[in-house]
Amino acid sequence: QVQLVESGGGLVQAGGSLRLSCAASGRTFSNYGMGWFRQAPGKEREFVAAISESGTTTYYADSVKGRFTVSRDNAKNMVYLQMNSLKPEDTAVYYCAADKWGRASWLQVRYDYWGQGTQVTVSS
Repeated sequence: QVQLVESGGGLVQAGGSLRLSCAASGRTFSNYGMGWFRQAPGKEREFVAAISESGTTTYYADSVKGRFTVSRDNAKNMVYLQMNSLKPEDTAVYYCAADKWGRASWLQVRYDYWGQGTQVTVSS
């Protein structure tokens, strides 16, 4: 069992940056693959980025590739999403999720645990 709490969201102007954090409880955090997803108003939740349990494998949605970076610190039970060059279309609630099998995946169904989300709003 793992509990996830996101933080770091807020309001930022287009072109700005934010770093989202996801704090995980539990002693086996290093066994979990982690993902970031987002849901904009009126839209389906979509994949943003994922990182494997060791951090050696990462995946990104095409829409954020080159602008966002996912990383993790297993010693601190933390996963991060650095978001640069933000655009108004990045506005959404951002969720982190954990896959108990350690995979980095873009498939939501592979994730066992989800946080409550943090709001990111990018103004034009």
